[in-house]
Amino acid sequence: MPWRDTQSLRLRRLFLNGFSAMDLAEPLVSYDIKADARSVQAFMLEKDFDLVGVRQNGLVSGYVRRQDLDSGCCGDSLRLFTPNDDLVPDTANLTEVVKSLAINKQCFVTILDRVGAIITLSDLEKPPMRMFMFGIITLAEMLMTEIIRNRYRDSSWQELLSAQRLAKARQLQEERLRRGQKVSLVDCLQYGDKGWILSYDEDVREALGQKSRKEARRAVKEMETLRNNLAHTQEIIPTGWERIVIACSRFERNLEHMAESVNMLMQPKDKE
Repeated sequence: MPWRDTQSLRLRRLFLNGFSAMDLAEPLVSYDIKADARSVQAFMLEKDFDLVGVRQNGLVSGYVRRQDLDSGCCGDSLRLFTPNDDLVPDTANLTEVVKSLAINKQCFVTILDRVGAIITLSDLEKPPMRMFMFGIITLAEMLMTEIIRNRYRDSSWQELLSAQRLAKARQLQEERLRRGQKVSLVDCLQYGDKGWILSYDEDVREALGQKSRKEARRAVKEMETLRNNLAHTQEIIPTGWERIVIACSRFERNLEHMAESVNMLMQPKDKE
């Protein structure tokens, strides 16, 4: 299916707005500012909480960390919310959530301008985030396929792959044709193969802000590893945390760049 500008816009809207912070958030447990510190600490140890909210006049105004609650009341260890805590609204998309988590490994979610929920790294294992990440990678692979199909209409991309990788693609094509599926050889390439081919294309690298083949291939490898973990329901935190930050930061930027360059990238590649 040919790639269109309208597809890019629809998919961008779907992935950026399809999920929000509240799909990952958990209610922020809170105590009154005068609550006994040791009792609160005991509760946090039992629940394995690192922090809880603190209420003043019925409203959550800050939080306390478990290790700070040695004596006295919660107010003695109160940390008021500041811009450095990177509060996010309940309507924030998941890219914004990841950017916030990258700062403090947690983010507080505001509901009607008041903090009422929290998101931590462990919440990124939840199905909405995994669906979001898998969707990002699938979208990237769809776009890579269409670029190769259009940039190398003479099939010259085959010269950029090893004989072994090309044979594997042909083997998959034969199997899919045997099952009655009409597919081209491009459709049978692996994610890494597509990235390898496009790493040679200076126009593609420029559109994605990648300076070298090595940088482009490293980015593809990171996404391939993350996709494999997602596909096999393996944990993506903490080992995949950096990949998630990179993927989300690149996703928004790359969609914008691709939207600007899509017409050029869908044209046949000039012969060198």
